[in-house]
Amino acid sequence: MSSFELSRPRGRLLLGAGVAALVVALGCAPAPVRAQADTDPGQTEREEIVDEKAADTGETWEDKPYTVVDGKVDFGTYNGYRRYHSHCHVCHGPDGLGSSYAPALVKSIPQVGYEGYLEAVIYGIENVSQAQQSVMPAFGEVEDVVNYVDDIYSYLKARADGVVGRGRPERLPQ
Repeated sequence: MSSFELSRPRGRLLLGAGVAALVVALGCAPAPVRAQADTDPGQTEREEIVDEKAADTGETWEDKPYTVVDGKVDFGTYNGYRRYHSHCHVCHGPDGLGSSYAPALVKSIPQVGYEGYLEAVIYGIENVSQAQQSVMPAFGEVEDVVNYVDDIYSYLKARADGVVGRGRPERLPQ
């Protein structure tokens, strides 16, 4: 029996530029492979906390990918804020609130979930009709987005859940 299980990542999506290019070239996303927690020496403290919470509450990483304590966020969520504001806010507005030409992600994240979010980021979205045309480019080959796609999701999910306010969040000490 293999020591690996197929599952959606918890806190890290390790798609390098080569894998992202392969995903785009093949037109299909490979299922992420994550080592089991008890055999993964590289499991981060953040993942251990998430795994413990899931065991206690039944919540999955997709339900609550962030940690907020006294208004301060974990490193991944803080990094997601930084990455969001370096790439996504140009169209989707500051703090995920939307703009005149891109939707508010704090409203759409709860509707589309992690899989819908990931599909939109990697492959892009194109909605063309006689009334309007909206296109979100694919970021599947943009390393600065793909390598931190889970952190960006953590930040947006925390915003959507109302546990992180507008502006730069404070970070928990490491």
